[in-house]
Amino acid sequence: MNRDKPGIRRAVFTPVDTLARVDAVVRRLGDAIDLGLLADGEQLPGETELAAQLGVSTVTLREALMSLRQQGLVTTRRGRGGGSFVTVPDGPAEDRLRARLSDWSTEELRDLSDHWAAVSGAAARLAAQRTEPEDLEPLNRSLEELTRAEDTAARSRIYGRFHVELAAAAQSARLTRAEVTLQTEVGALMRLVLGEDEYLGDVLDRHRAVISAVHDGEENRARDLAEQCVRTSMTRLIELRLGSAHGARGPRPKEDLHGERAPSRNRLGDGS
Repeated sequence: MNRDKPGIRRAVFTPVDTLARVDAVVRRLGDAIDLGLLADGEQLPGETELAAQLGVSTVTLREALMSLRQQGLVTTRRGRGGGSFVTVPDGPAEDRLRARLSDWSTEELRDLSDHWAAVSGAAARLAAQRTEPEDLEPLNRSLEELTRAEDTAARSRIYGRFHVELAAAAQSARLTRAEVTLQTEVGALMRLVLGEDEYLGDVLDRHRAVISAVHDGEENRARDLAEQCVRTSMTRLIELRLGSAHGARGPRPKEDLHGERAPSRNRLGDGS
């Protein structure tokens, strides 16, 4: 995803649109730091500019920066050359991400799943209509990189980049921007569910199937596969949020790579 750094930065600093604006700013910037969209030591825009970019008051922004400082994600320096700087803590990122996941309600996660699945599904359907074989090169390259990725940070970045590149293949600027914005919200949390090699194999199979459907121009199948890829990952994240007995390592939803799914109590929206 760092291939389009200016576009990513614009998405990171777009206005937040929730009533809990302090929490929204903390979540937005914290996830961007954990996902590597904001680099260690990078200086954030000045308070007035950053507040305007995020669509919040300077008071709200200062409260958010205070919370980020308490989490060790931001350092503020005074005087000449001062400002707020990104600080990536030495401690395990998974611990921070689990704490951040607990700030999401299951209803918010399900709503996010619906939104993300809709965007990725629409992107895949349009990509199947509009792409030429050479347009799929970025997707194939990301698939190969994901195959080789060993740490969860790299896996989550490539996973998110795949979905952004899928939207780009749809030749839709709005869908691409929507995917980038979604990655600033949930991309870092994907580290919590991409640690298992077994599950990574499942993800690779799904991505490979999406590429195949797009290549063959199978619009509906491409849409269904892309939606299911997102929903399966979000189901695992919700299971982890709920702290179920199985957690993120629980049984997979019973589905195949064509998007068909048998009835299951783990299905999103059915109270799982």
